[in-house]
Amino acid sequence: MHDELWEFALKLYARPGIEAACLQLQAEGANVCLLLCGAWLGARGVACSHERVMLLQAIATPWHDEVVRPLRDLRQQWRAKAMRDPELMPLREWIKTLELNAEHQLLQRLHRQVAPWLLAAEQSNMTWLPALLPAPAAGVSDALRTLSVAARETQASLDDAPPLSG
Repeated sequence: MHDELWEFALKLYARPGIEAACLQLQAEGANVCLLLCGAWLGARGVACSHERVMLLQAIATPWHDEVVRPLRDLRQQWRAKAMRDPELMPLREWIKTLELNAEHQLLQRLHRQVAPWLLAAEQSNMTWLPALLPAPAAGVSDALRTLSVAARETQASLDDAPPLSG
């Protein structure tokens, strides 16, 4: 299966301002992988519904809470210590790689779920990004807008790219 969501997430995250927006949303309790999936679905025009949001959250939350977050917490705990202990630095980098692989796995799980939705031409009054936030958070509208605009631009650039040969 072509890993479209992962490719989209990498290209989107590399855009100016997106890392800061995602870190701000993460600090407010958001699951960034879930938001990246929602940004991708929104950019592709996939209809958002309460049922779909609940399904994606049911897939993402356990993996995020049990795999991604513990790796991130450990990596962050070691930040200052690794600066003073040169033997800890490569271990911290390994944890960072594991964390990224765990996020990749989560995006693959979400992609498998949403693949059939990509074919449906439906309309919706809901929008993905606000629906996927854990609770209405004050001060994140700029981060959501940044993410949404960049997601549409990223998807447009991917749509215009020549297909991968292989």
